[in-house]
Formats: sequence, C-alpha cells, structure tokens
Amino acid sequence: MSNLNIDSVKDRTFDAIVVGSGMSGGWAAKELTEKGLKTLVLERGRNIEHVTDYPTTLKNPWEFEHLGQVPDIIKQEYKIPSRHYIFGESTLHFLVKDSEQEYIQEQPFDWMRAYQVGGRSLLWARQTQRWSDFDFDGPARDGYAVDWPIRYADIAPWYSYVEKFAGITGNRDGVDTLPDGEFLKPHEMSCVEKHFKQQMATHYKDRHVLIGRAAHLTDPKEIHFKQGRAQCQNRVICERGCPYGGYFSSVSSTIPWAKRTGNLTLRPHSVVHSVIYDEKKQKAAGVRIIDAQTNEMIEYYAKIIFMNASTVNTNLILLNSISNRFPNGLGNDNLMLGRFMAFHTFRGRITAEYDGLLDSTTEGKRPNSSYVPRFRNVYKQETDFLRGYSAGFSTSRGYASYNKGIGEDLKEHLMKPELGLWQVNSHMMGETIPKYESQVWLDTNLKDKYGIPQLHVSVKYDDNDDKMLKDFGEQFNEMYTKAGFINIQVHDTKRNPGSENHEMGGVRMGKDPKTSMLNKWNQMHNCKNVFVTDGACMTSTSTQNPSLTYMALTARAVDYALKQMKALKL
Repeated sequence: MSNLNIDSVKDRTFDAIVVGSGMSGGWAAKELTEKGLKTLVLERGRNIEHVTDYPTTLKNPWEFEHLGQVPDIIKQEYKIPSRHYIFGESTLHFLVKDSEQEYIQEQPFDWMRAYQVGGRSLLWARQTQRWSDFDFDGPARDGYAVDWPIRYADIAPWYSYVEKFAGITGNRDGVDTLPDGEFLKPHEMSCVEKHFKQQMATHYKDRHVLIGRAAHLTDPKEIHFKQGRAQCQNRVICERGCPYGGYFSSVSSTIPWAKRTGNLTLRPHSVVHSVIYDEKKQKAAGVRIIDAQTNEMIEYYAKIIFMNASTVNTNLILLNSISNRFPNGLGNDNLMLGRFMAFHTFRGRITAEYDGLLDSTTEGKRPNSSYVPRFRNVYKQETDFLRGYSAGFSTSRGYASYNKGIGEDLKEHLMKPELGLWQVNSHMMGETIPKYESQVWLDTNLKDKYGIPQLHVSVKYDDNDDKMLKDFGEQFNEMYTKAGFINIQVHDTKRNPGSENHEMGGVRMGKDPKTSMLNKWNQMHNCKNVFVTDGACMTSTSTQNPSLTYMALTARAVDYALKQMKALKL
C-alpha cells in the first residue's frame, strides 16, 4: 500500500499548476508547457474542444426551437446572466445557472461566469487596447489606490509578444493615450463613422475616433495557420464559438498549442478549494480540488502555481487557503486580500440619428466598432470626478417603417421598402476607483454545493461614478450635436456592477508588501511560488478593455518565474 500511495503522489505532482483555462490561464499553460514544464491546468467546468463543442455555431435562426429566445421557466435559473447582452438560446450552453455557485450580494453585483475549458474567452467582446502610462500613472497622480509597480515600458514588449500570436486587427493611429501595437489589417469605418472622426478632428484637439482594435484574424499570418486558425468570416455570432478560429480564444489558440507540446495535463470538472501551504518549506506545495462529478477531494502538487480562476474566484480561493502561517488567507498578512475591488461602468449610452450621407449604406457585417479613447482628466484634473471613460461608436442603417395607405399602396411600399436615417450609438466604459470598502470575503457559516464557503460581494457605484456618467452624457451630446446628429437621447442603463465581465482587483500589484499582495512580477509578496495574473492582480482599471493586459502580464510573469526557477530561487 505504501508504494501505491507514493506512486499516487508522484502521478499528482507536476512542475507547474495553472488554476483556470480562460484568457490568462490559457496563456500561462502555453508559456509553461512551451518552455518544457509539465503543467496541470485545472478547470472547474466541463471540457470543450474547438469546433466540435460549438453546437449552435452553424445554426440558422429558424433552426432554434424558440427562435433564439429563452423560455421564462428556463430564464429563472439564469437570472444573473439573463441581464447580459450575450444571453440567448444560442449561448445558453456556455453560461452558468445561478445555483451552480451561490454568493451573497451585499450590494447588487452580477457575477458573470462561464464554467468550461476556455471560460469567458469564448464569450468576450474581443476588444484589445493597450494601456498607456496615463493609465499606469493614474493612482500615483490622484492618490487613489496604490502606485502601480510597473509602467508602459515594462509591459510594451509583452504586448507585442501576445499580439502577434493572438492576432489583433487595428490601425496605427499615433494617439498618445492609446499606444499602437502589432496590428493585422484594420476593419473599415462606415462613412458616418468617418464623418464623425472628421468632425471631432475639426472641433477638438484631443478627441479621437479610431477603428476598434480587436482580436480578429483579418489577415492571418503563418503563426495563426500553425494554430489551426483561419480568417475571420465576419459572421458576428462570435459568442457561439467560432469554428474557423477567426477570433482569439484559449480553446482555439493557447490550449491546443499547449497540448501539442506533450507537457499539458488538462483536468476539467475540478473545483479548486484552496492552495496548500507547506509550513516547513514556507511556500505553496500545491492545490486541493473537489471533483465536481464525484465530490472527492484530491491534492495536486507543483513547484509553482499560477492563479487564473478569474478575478472573483481567484480571490475566493486565496481567502479559503488558510494555514497556521496564514489564518486569513494565503499571503494575507496585511489583510488586503479581497479589498480594493473595482470594475468598469457601462451605464452610459447615447443614441441619435443622422440625416446626411443618404446616398450610402453598409454592406455585409463587421465584428467590431469604432472607438473613442479617454479624453477627460488625461493631462490634468479638469473635472469634479477622478479618472475618465472611453466609448464605443457604431452606426447602422435599416429600412424605414411604413404603415400608411391601404391595399395596393401599402403592399407596394412593404414590398419595396426604403432605407431610413442612419442610426448612431455610443456606450461608455468608465474607470471606477478601487476603494478599501469595495471587497469580497468568505461567510463563516454558509457553504456552496461543494462545501466551500460562500462569498460576500460588496461593490457598488459611488458619487464619482454618477458624476462621470453625467459628464459622458453632456460631452457626447455636445459632440453629437457638432457632428450634425439629430434626435439625440442619453440613457442610463442602470446595469449592475460586474455585468460586463470586467471585475478587477482584490489581489493587487504594488511596490509595498504592506499595501499590496503582489510585486511587479505578479508574484505574491509572502508566498513566492504563487503568481496571480488574471484580473485579480489589477491595481486600477483604466478605461481600456483589460484582456490584452492580462495576456501580456501572464507571459511576462511566466518568463520571470522560469528564470527564478533556473536560478534556484523558487
């Protein structure tokens, strides 16, 4: 029996463990396995194979039993994801029922989860902007949150590294608030988007309108063909899973790449309970999981651990990783773990019409939009709120409704509809301020279905967010007016925090172990062989979409970890 136990431990021992297989976890798996490390990737949900496990990707609208809608009786099981824009009959298989992981909302918070290999990388909006020094400098300039331990120069080479592999479409615009990257051929703006761009350049010096930068293969290169991916077909049903690999996901890209090395062990149905801390060696020894199918608790061991379970779950796992050395959670000597959570606010939306350029319309589809980078509080504090916002910008032109006349007159117009006015739309993406009271913590009594403590979430909008929302409406109303748009309407969507997948923080990076959990290499201050490179590591949120930064930080952290291992420092 002793030999069997030794063999069992050996079978459960790896060079590295990655918790999570989504956006950052896939990158950790790729980098670790590519460099020769035997790597275990633990995924809470089921396995997903590229192409074969996209059941709705080739369905026509009429082939859905409910024509794309989700019946109310089923929707009741998905109250949280039902408020998200991707919710529908075509994506239900990628979404999580509320009962799968209960949590306690101290304030309304929509925790969007996707429990399968690939996680939310199958469902994301694919927008990929670099951060600039204006973003990394933000906390130091206004004194909210702690100073980032890195600047743009530290991460710029890693942005280039991941962009080339993932495949990012965009244009080199020369805008200092939005650094240029390694771009594939850009999508084309519509004529109204070009009009708006020209009008903003005429009336403002600092308000740019750019074609979006997105993770789509508009012009795939050899590295993308080696991944088994092909050109984006502009189908605009990306959230179903793309059989062509036309957009980047860990299922179509990094996970298969890691598998080909022969160094990857992928274990789905593995709910991570906690990180195991070795009191004698004073470092992490591995992780405990609960098999989601058998409820068996199993331990796995490794020299280094990468936490990529997504922001909220990474916080939960680390808080639940208690030991004699760390009674409040792994590495949590300063009691900062789970605090300074933040997110992006998407509450602002503005719509309008344009009665110009009526001799033109669009043809085909485009899985992207135009983008307006942040222009408030960039070079100086000019408003009564901190930080700022960016915005999407899109246009479309449909057919005008006609319900006049009767008989042949009505029939003639219905059979030969005329194009209506251009429809114009923008949504804001605002930076919220990480605050000490914005936090998550474990309940002392309530457990989830796996016996893991339920998580309390207390994150809410504040006065800064309300002022930012008001400014967005005022500024874009003015900008729309200068562009000649009409019937302008400003909306507050009242979306709950968390509802757009951009939750961040709780295990933040920083220079001082007294006020942060991670150093500049995403390495835990107090547990050197544990790295956190998903959204939990973020010190602030900026106004850019965060996924590209997660990828770059992950590749950078793996490179550092391997150098430390080679130097026998891990």
